[in-house]
Amino acid sequence: MPPPADDHAASRAALAGRADAYASAPLLNCLLREVAEPQPESQSQSQSHPRPSSAPASSPPSVPQPPPGSDAYRTYRLPGVDRLLRVRGTGRRPAAPEVYTAGAWHRVGHTELVKLVAEELRRHTGLSNHELPAEMYDSRDAVAALLEARARSAPPGDLYLRSEQSLLTGHPHHPAPKARGGGPAAGWLPYAPEAHARFPLTLLAVREDTVAGDGDTAALDRLGTAPPGYRLLPAHPWQLDLAAGDLAPAFADGRLLRLGATAFPVWPTAAIRTVYAPGDDLFLKFSLDVRITNDIRRLWRHDLMRRRATDTAVRDAFAAFDGPAAPAWLSDRGHRTADFAFEQLAVVVRDGLQGRVAPGATPCLAAALAEGFAGSPLAGTADPAAWWEAYLSRVVPPVLAAFAGHGVVLEAHLQNTLVAVDADGMPVQALFRDAEGVKLLRERHASASLPTVSREAGWERLVYCLVVNHLMEIAAALAEHHPGFDPWPAARRELARHDLPEIPALLTGPTLPAKTNLLLRWTAADGADARYRPLPNPLAGR
Repeated sequence: MPPPADDHAASRAALAGRADAYASAPLLNCLLREVAEPQPESQSQSQSHPRPSSAPASSPPSVPQPPPGSDAYRTYRLPGVDRLLRVRGTGRRPAAPEVYTAGAWHRVGHTELVKLVAEELRRHTGLSNHELPAEMYDSRDAVAALLEARARSAPPGDLYLRSEQSLLTGHPHHPAPKARGGGPAAGWLPYAPEAHARFPLTLLAVREDTVAGDGDTAALDRLGTAPPGYRLLPAHPWQLDLAAGDLAPAFADGRLLRLGATAFPVWPTAAIRTVYAPGDDLFLKFSLDVRITNDIRRLWRHDLMRRRATDTAVRDAFAAFDGPAAPAWLSDRGHRTADFAFEQLAVVVRDGLQGRVAPGATPCLAAALAEGFAGSPLAGTADPAAWWEAYLSRVVPPVLAAFAGHGVVLEAHLQNTLVAVDADGMPVQALFRDAEGVKLLRERHASASLPTVSREAGWERLVYCLVVNHLMEIAAALAEHHPGFDPWPAARRELARHDLPEIPALLTGPTLPAKTNLLLRWTAADGADARYRPLPNPLAGR
């Protein structure tokens, strides 16, 4: 018997409310970090109306006080629209946004929030953007679809896979972290890690005279058997759907053949276009012609051409570490594609986990530790101080050593870092991945035939990825589970152990660089063109 109509309506409303909350939190994080002006508590005593837009800019608006007994609110001024906005909570997940109009606070849902953000940015930048609001709506609708799908599926039993497939919020400081290109959910849900998907890869055969690639791709030939005169090429089925029109001529003239599918499923990881085949212990990274966060996730030719040099530089840096729990680099061994669809059909072969994870340890995605998932060792620790010190001692040294000794800037953000834990859940090893995001310092790699960055730019990138994107989120999650725990003295001690000329300023400077994803997307800047704004430094004064 189907559920009563009113129960179904209530269930749908509850799901919509959860989707709104999940989608609103990262959007609010961006707005509050990049544009909004926090109002001093000294101004929070007045109940008067906001300053009208015609008032002098030097006259700050007064901030109405939340009603007695309400949850803690923080109030901000949006300078472009000259409105007051308040949100509940002071942590990583701001909630229940309200705008002050007509003498009272009024709750705004996700739809109204997107409109408010768009108008604020239009006035703040002088630019219009119709694409980003659509992505914000798409991200919220994707969350709703994922919530429905998760209700009908079970998460992986394996702790590592469960961590990779747990990110329902995703990037905590992106306005549309779950946007999936605006297509219907039925087109992408079968391949969504957040929906606990697993699926076989499509196997193609590429005529030998059209094969292109570099490095060690022998693992691809073990996925199936290509006919004489052809080489095997696995393909992501979602990408094949997206590129169907462009590839039709190659299928028609025999340059491409369809061979069926792999005999086993692969698991999409948090990166979506990167999948893991546990039986073969193999990671494969594909092109995906969909904008996810800041970029169209295609394997671009220029990145593929410099991947070997970048990967070699990182492998050389990690060769200096030794021991069973030494940090590990998951190398991008090589790539294979077809010369007539170089970027669309490219696949990168990446090292698996076996032989790289410390004996008896289990890796977990750092982003999942920050967001939270069932069985998380961060949530389960009874000794936050010891856990955090172990975490810092595994994650920080390899990043700083690669920079200081080899001129390598790892993109050590939450989704590129795995932290292996022992049977008690204590961190014992860090593993890093993704050569595409690695930068090389000009002072050490001036002769390399690939782009390099100045030491100053490389250090800024390192601090953003390691400290702001990574350590600040893990520290906040740990403090939420253990109220009163202060993670920053231990972080300061760990960083101070390393003899780099930049460390004293890192420990004493008033601010850290925070990437401005909202403004980056609104102004249609290139996704790789990072722009930063100052964020209060939690390391200073500890």
